This record gives sequence, structure tokens and C-alpha cells, in this order.
Amino acid sequence: MATTNLTLPNMLSGLRILLVPVLLGLAWLGHASAFLLLLAVSLSTDFFDGYLARRLDQSTELGVKLDSWGDLLTYGVMVVGLYLLWPGTFDRESWFLAMGVAFYLLPTFASLYKFRDLPRYHTWAAKAAALLLAPAYYLLTLWDLSLPFRVVIVFHVWVAVEEVLITLTLKRKQDNVPSWLHARFLTRRARERLRNRRNRIREARAQRRDRFRHRPDQ
Repeated sequence: MATTNLTLPNMLSGLRILLVPVLLGLAWLGHASAFLLLLAVSLSTDFFDGYLARRLDQSTELGVKLDSWGDLLTYGVMVVGLYLLWPGTFDRESWFLAMGVAFYLLPTFASLYKFRDLPRYHTWAAKAAALLLAPAYYLLTLWDLSLPFRVVIVFHVWVAVEEVLITLTLKRKQDNVPSWLHARFLTRRARERLRNRRNRIREARAQRRDRFRHRPDQ
């Protein structure tokens, strides 16, 4: 765990956030090629920030938050870019886009309601979906291939369902939970620790009572 927030992974996550208004500007001005090129740079930071954080042991709480905000804003700008630059494609895929946005927000609202914080689970399924989304988006915008994009959106539905299950399972807010099974294990282990603690307290009280009963009269 890094002792400072000024790390290379955090700077990459911050860069992804800073690129959002630039991407919006390019989409608004109709520069499709520049938009896709800069989006590729932004999406690559999503891979390298996590990889470098693990490789260099520079994981920080700020980095986890920056990564989540970067994902949220980047996915949003991808939808806006599709609307501004490829309106015909946007209209054709509107139902899948609506489904993707709705299910992306579902675990967000669930976590905000229960923990008053954004979900930052970074599950294995979410990472796989993020890797698949980039090529599917480019196949859609460059070659008008809908099937890969729609498959990824359907997979995102499972990602959202799993994150909601994780939120319902966890008793307190936790980051970096790889799967629902891990959430169940963490909850079970927390219950065992609580049970063991209560047992130790009961045993300590029983020992104090025994010592008091057997104490010789003064």
C-alpha cells in the first residue's frame, strides 16, 4: 500500500478524468477520428493504472475512487459521443444503450442507499466487461457491427446484478471485492470474528465471576 497519493497509477486515473471534457469538446465539434483516438488513450489508462498499482504496490484509497469516477465519466462520454457523432447508430442501439445505462446505475443507487458511497468493487466480471466494451464500441462506430456491442451490454446486466448482490451481502462498505462469492466469504468471516469476540468476552466474564466466588474472605 502506497503511503502517498502522488503515484503514477493515480496520475493515470486523474488523466482519464481530465480527458473527459476534451472528448466532449471533440464530439461536439464533430471530430470523430480525433475522438476515437483520444478515447483509445483514455481507455488504455484504465488498464495500466490498475496494473501498475498492483505491480508497484501503489494502491491507495484515492486511487480506487479516481478509478471508479474515471470509469463512470468515460462510459458517459462514450454514450454522448455516440449520440453526437453517430446519431443513426445511436437511434438504432437506443434500447441497448438505455438498458446498459440503467443497469450501470442500478448498483450505484443500491450502494448509495445502503452505504452512502459509490460501489468500488472492481469485480472480475466488471473488469472483463470493461475489456470487451472497448473493441465492441470501435466495431460499432467504425464498421457498424452491432452484435458484439449488444452482447457486451447483456453481459453488463450480469455485472450489475452481481454488484447489487454484493451490496446486499456485505454488512459494511468494502472496496475491491472480486465476486459475490468473495462477498459471502467476507461476510461469513466477519460473523465468525464477531462470534469469537463475543465468546471471548463471555469467557472473560465467567472467569471473573469464578475468581470472585472463590476469593478468600478478607
